[in-house]
Amino acid sequence: MTAPERPGDLRPLRNDGLRPLRHDAPHWLRLPPYDWELSPHTGYTRAHWEAVADGMLRAAWRWATPRGALLHLPGRASVSGVRSDGLEGYARTFLAAAFRSAGTHGVEPGAHGVEPGARSADPGASGAGPTGPGLLERYAAGLAAGTRTPGREDTESWPPILGHPGRGQPMVESASVALGLRLTRPWLWDQLEEGVRERAEAWLRGALRHAPAPNNWYLFPLTVAGFLESVGRGDSETAGAIERGLSLLEGWWRGEGWYADGDGRAFDHYNGWALHLYPVLHAHLAHDEALLTRYGPRLREHLACFGLMFGGDGAPLYFGRSLTYRFAAGAAVALGALTGYTPLAPGVSRRLLSGALRYFLDRGALDEEGLLTPGWHGPHDATLQDYSGPASPYWASKCFAALLVPPDDPLWTAPEEAAPGEGPDRALALAAPGLLLQSTGADGLVRLHNHGSDRVRPEAGERHAEEDPLYARFAYSTGTGPTARDNAPDNHLALQLPGRPGEWSARRRIEPLGAASAPDGGWGWAASRHRPVFPPDGPVVPSLWVESVTVVRGRWEVRVHRVVGAPEGTRVRLTGWATAPAPERGPGSGRGPGPGSEPGPGPGRGSERGPGQRGCGTGGLEPLYGLAAAAPLRAPHGTAFARWVRVPALEGEVRGPGPGSVCAALAWLGAAPEAGRVCSAVGADADGVGAGDAGAEAARPVVRVTDGALRVGWPGGGVRLTFDPLTVTPHTGTSTGRTGTSTGTGAPYTVEPG
Repeated sequence: MTAPERPGDLRPLRNDGLRPLRHDAPHWLRLPPYDWELSPHTGYTRAHWEAVADGMLRAAWRWATPRGALLHLPGRASVSGVRSDGLEGYARTFLAAAFRSAGTHGVEPGAHGVEPGARSADPGASGAGPTGPGLLERYAAGLAAGTRTPGREDTESWPPILGHPGRGQPMVESASVALGLRLTRPWLWDQLEEGVRERAEAWLRGALRHAPAPNNWYLFPLTVAGFLESVGRGDSETAGAIERGLSLLEGWWRGEGWYADGDGRAFDHYNGWALHLYPVLHAHLAHDEALLTRYGPRLREHLACFGLMFGGDGAPLYFGRSLTYRFAAGAAVALGALTGYTPLAPGVSRRLLSGALRYFLDRGALDEEGLLTPGWHGPHDATLQDYSGPASPYWASKCFAALLVPPDDPLWTAPEEAAPGEGPDRALALAAPGLLLQSTGADGLVRLHNHGSDRVRPEAGERHAEEDPLYARFAYSTGTGPTARDNAPDNHLALQLPGRPGEWSARRRIEPLGAASAPDGGWGWAASRHRPVFPPDGPVVPSLWVESVTVVRGRWEVRVHRVVGAPEGTRVRLTGWATAPAPERGPGSGRGPGPGSEPGPGPGRGSERGPGQRGCGTGGLEPLYGLAAAAPLRAPHGTAFARWVRVPALEGEVRGPGPGSVCAALAWLGAAPEAGRVCSAVGADADGVGAGDAGAEAARPVVRVTDGALRVGWPGGGVRLTFDPLTVTPHTGTSTGRTGTSTGTGAPYTVEPG
């Protein structure tokens, strides 16, 4: 039965490239009718969440080994090998099953939709699926079979847990196994024979005895140890693993709700689905009020800004590694609702959670057989890492932590409310991670300007070949993806030294220089510097740096770069947002709608709309100072949002020290500005606001460079940039920055490297 049509229905039109899930969908997924009264933005309720979890499990179990120890999903193997990938299939789906079962106190309605019959020997057979025993019984049988002879090359045995680097992936999966066992203890662990429990403990203790990767991996032994202690099997080894993990976490805390993922400056979605999730959930399950008092407020602080990192269509920001985990981005939101450590109203939390879940389901994240595909909307190789295997996307199961929240909780009973990204235009600076968020309510787009996250280890060198498009770019969004490494980079500033044609620099290690935003969110800025890294065998230029500042207001971005130490004649190339030409958007992409696709009927945004579907398709880049228009660059490898994209570009030349080394451009993502409205670097008054800028277009910033300073102005205010050292000074406005409100000149922000 399909949902009834009604005025304002948010379901997409068939020709906009989306794939709405039907209520008469295949056997692996059966959704209840949408509830537009309770959930006016997404139509989703708790029943939809349960149905999606059931369908995902039903589909995945068709690929289990006879005793259920390994789930060998179809696809390219990860660098860890097929057996490790099979364990990954077991462990990550077990996490979803555990959240689902614990949310109903062990009751398995209809064995989670499993129907009578026998499991087919051929996973590809029509109608095949897991049957007979209940869901947790099958995971119990798999645990018994997998731990019987770890390391043996047979049909069922699990690989042993070893250290990193090498064969360390089973350590990651041990955390999911341990957490699943902890959540389902009364119905699974307590029902096992003692011999099986002893074998499981012996296998899990491998996580306590080998070296993790130097990042969030240290929380996997912590999670294993927490489970062992919860079932009376704790000792000095488990206590040491917990103490070690929490101690390292303290060293990674940077403030403003953010941890670094290890000793470097990697800030990404791992904050929500790992660095906050594991310690807070451990404390919650252990009823450890001391730990909750320490880590709960940090989670609340994280959610205060993280809520703005979802677009009006439900999309999380496409930024950082492991993006194939998709709606796991909502795990921290679910955890906040579960523990009460959240600033978000229940209706906002559910809107974010259901918006993210539905965003991906409507865009091909599940294939025709009900399996999560390795990619973003659908399959997408450039989204993956070498550790990604066929079952890796099932870390998305972490979002089902929402099912731990009781059905009568306001998370499920309060009406949905608009997401933060659907409100007024807003800028939010996060100085600790060096990020600047920019949202526009008219199209629901959220952009992230990166002046602090690089994922370069402190002890590592900077190699051109290791540039990572998921961290190196200056800007990311909920409606566009970075171009692939083998194509021209988007949102990038590159240098080309004299006599080295075609050898453009990369951005690797990022040094944040500061960030601030107006108290009312009206505007903000962030700054950083980096050392341009060139291909090998080229000349080494000492003391070569690029200082960069992004100033945002509304949809506008003024990007300012100062090149220091470059020889005369060095070429500069600045690129903007990668967007698809009109013929390439929509269903032809095979990956859902590209930016600019037309929305379905109805006045709301709703999570069924494509990324930025109300005018996101145009990205613009205009020269302001020191640059001139260049031919757009083609990126045939495309992005996660479109199979073929074009990248706008500007070029210039370093003319020497002082103002000649500064360049500036105006960028935007969203609806195109009025024809003929070009922001100029000349003709501006003392406050940076050009004569004749009136009406709606007056919000468009104007830039002026005089006496070694660069002014970015808009009606009623602006900022003044000076260099040596880099100083950002708000001026003549009602909102002057985080220091408060003023009608005169705001206090300057002076940022000095080191």
